[in-house]
Amino acid sequence: MKNQGISVVGPIRADLIAGGRSNLTFRLGDGVTQWVLRMPPRSGRTPSAHDVAREYRVTAALRGMPVPVPPALLLHEREELLGGPFAIAGYVEGRTVQTQEQLESLTAKDVEILTSSLVETLAALHRVDHAAIGLERFGRPDGYVTRQLQRWSHQWALVGDPSLASRAALLVSSLGVAVPPQRSTSIVHGDFRIDNAILDLAASGAPRLAAVVDWELSTIGDSVADVAMMCAYRHPAFDLIVGAPAAWTSQLLPEVDELAGRYEAAGGAKLDAWEFHLALAYFKIAVIAAGIDHRMRSGSGSGPGFDTAGASVPIYLELGLRAIGRA
Repeated sequence: MKNQGISVVGPIRADLIAGGRSNLTFRLGDGVTQWVLRMPPRSGRTPSAHDVAREYRVTAALRGMPVPVPPALLLHEREELLGGPFAIAGYVEGRTVQTQEQLESLTAKDVEILTSSLVETLAALHRVDHAAIGLERFGRPDGYVTRQLQRWSHQWALVGDPSLASRAALLVSSLGVAVPPQRSTSIVHGDFRIDNAILDLAASGAPRLAAVVDWELSTIGDSVADVAMMCAYRHPAFDLIVGAPAAWTSQLLPEVDELAGRYEAAGGAKLDAWEFHLALAYFKIAVIAAGIDHRMRSGSGSGPGFDTAGASVPIYLELGLRAIGRA
């Protein structure tokens, strides 16, 4: 860390903040300063997931943009030190709201302010000129949906439940013949929800979005697909992935159509081919849930969500089929 200009004044203590379903997250501290270390799980990884290098590069590039992110400090891509690549960011003070109980502890006014801030931040992200901030090679700007469909279909082949193969195949084939032209290109987060944000809920003043986190799925792609992912997570089946009533499925938050409308009103991209993108988003979440279930069955994951995520997979497949008119 010293080689990166990070001053350490004492022994570093590491405490696990979150681990299991996604990247492992540790809070580091030397008694004076705190940092956050992110690294992939030790086993049960799927190709192209858990990409801490992507997180580091996009947050480093977004520094100073109208999208709050943790300060990117260090990236180590070799595995010899900790058994995997890792990235270190500055620690952002604030709270995360992950469960419905935590969300319901806020006032209705605060929920409204935070919802508006989230939607406005996603619209602001999609307006950032990625080439101007050095991300021109962060991802191919064209053919995003086709590549996503290929990528997630490949992931399904690795982790999907064989008993659901026919429904998954129908959804993939239905999507494959309906791929729309790409009309908007931007940085996409890929996993944008309230629980992937650090919130400043200090007693003085209105609550604010302190930082957007969990950028491991980020790339350059179709803005509409990013909005669709945010909206697709609103379905109650997401509770099965989390293993508890999730904040983002709460009835206190706007429903899918209203969220989408707010995004466009905030200056976001026009939501062309909306049903297609929503169907693709449901398929991607089905694969994510199948991956969590796969890791549980491989013995590399335990805890809330691991024993229930698999039950959400058929639900998301059917949601996808319904969205594209093949239910």
